[in-house]
Amino acid sequence: MRTIRSIALVTNALSGHGKGALVAVEAANRFVEFGVQVTEIRGESAADSERLVRKALADPDKRPDAVVAAGGDGLVGVVLQALAGTGVPLGLIPGGTGNDLARELGIPDDTAAAVATILDGRTRAIDLGTVETEESGRAVWFATVTGTGLDARVTLRANALRWPNGPMRYTVAALLELVGKLAVPYRIELTGSPDHPDGTVLELDAVMVAVGNTSTYGGGMRITPDAEIDDGLLDLTVVGAMSRLEMLRLLPTLSAGKRIDHPAAVQYRAREIRLTAPGAPATADGDPAGHLPALFRAHPGVLDVLVP
Repeated sequence: MRTIRSIALVTNALSGHGKGALVAVEAANRFVEFGVQVTEIRGESAADSERLVRKALADPDKRPDAVVAAGGDGLVGVVLQALAGTGVPLGLIPGGTGNDLARELGIPDDTAAAVATILDGRTRAIDLGTVETEESGRAVWFATVTGTGLDARVTLRANALRWPNGPMRYTVAALLELVGKLAVPYRIELTGSPDHPDGTVLELDAVMVAVGNTSTYGGGMRITPDAEIDDGLLDLTVVGAMSRLEMLRLLPTLSAGKRIDHPAAVQYRAREIRLTAPGAPATADGDPAGHLPALFRAHPGVLDVLVP
């Protein structure tokens, strides 16, 4: 339990096509009504927001009691780069398109109820993942899912679309991406798996490979359906080579939040995963994270989140 008397409220006017800005205003007003000191952080870019959060946490004597992200999973991902490992808890005010981390933790979608959850001060320790591409040379924290291959290309295209809103955006983006090349050769190396010996190597053609700390992304699509947010492992879903028609048949299943039931879709778990595939992009919490090859690691209990 934490006592919340001061917060840093991080906002992104673009979250949820403007919804994030609206919920941030409502949340700020409610926090003030309860006598909470609010410092608002509105960066001009993701890098600027990260810098401002680091600055707010730099002085131990002036640290806020919590950092609150009013937006979606992309904004949470930005905040994590500065917050992970500091001991300061994260509060969530859902205001994005997907809000998958909030959904996973049972955070209410209603802003007033989300504020009340933060003020209650109950925390839960959760795992995070990192992805480090050779291209970036930097370990990027993620809370939900890192997608690669077609998966990442769909996310990047969905982020660029202005219509439709909500999870349907990902379906439209997937249809547009299906006209391009699907499967590429992947090399997958597993370490710290409860089911496979260290050094296990899988080589196969795959349409996409998703690495999940949570079970869903894209507004409830269950891409890594058995992932648990506090088991110290990352889940891996490999969607092997298949035809465009088969992929089209899978899309409604994913969009409806159902488990993929196809012989080409296989799940693995591991503490550390290395992925290699030519030219395959990666997206962490819905934002660009470079291209493969990349190393993924699970970090147990590294973040406290304010939960119901």
